[in-house]
This record gives sequence, structure tokens and C-alpha cells, in this order.
Amino acid sequence: MADYKSFELNLDNGVADLKLGNAKFKNALTKDFFVEFPAAIRALDQSGAVRALVLHSEGSHFCSGIDLNFFADETLINTSSPAARESFRRLVLAMQESCSVLNTVRFPVLVACQGAVIGAAVDLISACDLRFATSDSYFVIQEINIGLMADLGSLQRLPLALPDAIVRQMAFTGAPLAPQKAEQLGFVNQVYEGHEQMLEAVFGMARTIAERSPLAVAASKLALNYNHGRTVEDALANAAVTQAAIFDPAAVMASVKAMKSKSKAEYADLSCDSKL
Repeated sequence: MADYKSFELNLDNGVADLKLGNAKFKNALTKDFFVEFPAAIRALDQSGAVRALVLHSEGSHFCSGIDLNFFADETLINTSSPAARESFRRLVLAMQESCSVLNTVRFPVLVACQGAVIGAAVDLISACDLRFATSDSYFVIQEINIGLMADLGSLQRLPLALPDAIVRQMAFTGAPLAPQKAEQLGFVNQVYEGHEQMLEAVFGMARTIAERSPLAVAASKLALNYNHGRTVEDALANAAVTQAAIFDPAAVMASVKAMKSKSKAEYADLSCDSKL
């Protein structure tokens, strides 16, 4: 796969492995990350070969948020005029795409967190489908501590997974959320004692997902995402249309046959995206 400055990316039997690799600086997110990451995720989706993605990092901390040098770059952060503020607005929208792309890809995204999960890292993991953490992890909406409002997705996505009062407390005070509390509230799927133990379990789950029909998994993610903010009746109508669109008798029979023989079913990859 391509080489990237801000992370390592590999693919093995349908499971993509994306590792943030700047442990010396607590895997802070640089300008390179916001350029490379959404493009890399879109390319994985467009290939049709990826069935699950595991996002993780090296070192003691998952991610300390945006690299503070970012805010010192006057070519990026300039609000001295109406035109400059419009440019800044477009920059924020572009940075938001690094999180939003995780929602829109066809495959599930699993994230494994250890230590600090701060600022933009919370934005990032809130866009993932499944979240796992070590017992030493903690989640902080750091923006409020440096005179900012969180603007990459935390305030929009966290209320879908956490009680509103908890999100408001985090957003207004910058107080950390402990992993045990996050698991209790349903934001984190499971808490592990150690980093390696967590990674082993998360990659195991990713491989399990990769063994399922990628079309059925993609349709399930699409339906779950569609449900937010809609009535049950609307969501059910959408599910009927989606099921009719993706129903594949051959895949169903292959699944049933595999279950009876206690073997693994073979499924075709998702189609590559058409090029304009």
C-alpha cells in the first residue's frame, strides 16, 4: 500500500490496519494527517477489498489531539478579514471530513484507545462504529480548555452515544470521562487491562466481521446510520428498500451451507467504485 507521513496502513485478508505512528508527540494530528487520512480512507472504500478497519496507535497514548503547531501557522489560521474567515470556515469543513469519512465508508471502523484520547481524537473516535479502550484511557473535550469550541464532530456525534448531560459536562468543563464510565454508558464496547490484550481482541473482532457478507455488513451500517433522527416507520421503509436492493440468494445459501458444515462461507468483495 502507499506510504504516508502521518500513519502506517496495511491490509490483510480484508482487514485494514491503520496505526498512528508519532508516539514521541503522543500521536498528535498534524496537517499531513488531515490531508492524507480522508484520502486514504476513501481509497480503501473505493477499492471494495476492505471489510473492516482497525484504527489504533503506538505508544502510551492514543492521541493528544491536533498538533498545537497547527495554530501557529498564520497561513492556515487567519481571521483578520471576512475573506480570511470564509477561508478558515472552509478549512474547518475540510478537517471535519477526516472524521465524517469514517461514517460514510461501507465497512465498519473499530478503534482501540489507550491513555490520552484528547480533543480532535474524541472527534475522530466518535465517528467510529465500535470503540474499545484500556483501563488507563480517558476522554477529554480539550477544546474548551484552550478557548475553543469542539468543531470536528464531538458535539454532534457524542450525544448519539452518550447521555446529553454527560456530553454537556465534558464540553463545558473539559472534565475527563473514565473508560469504565464510558463502557457503562455504552460509548465504549469493552475495556481491557492492557494494550496488547485489547489489540488482540479488536483485530479478532475485525476478522470476524471480515468473514461475514461484506454487502450485508455494508447495508447494516447504512441502515444504522440512516436511523438517526428518523421515525421507526421511516427507518423500516428504508430497510425494506435496502434489503430488496442487496438481497442475494446465492450469498444466503452459501451462509446457510457454511453454518451447517461449520465452515467459512466465501463472499465476493464489494464492487470497486465507478470512475467518472
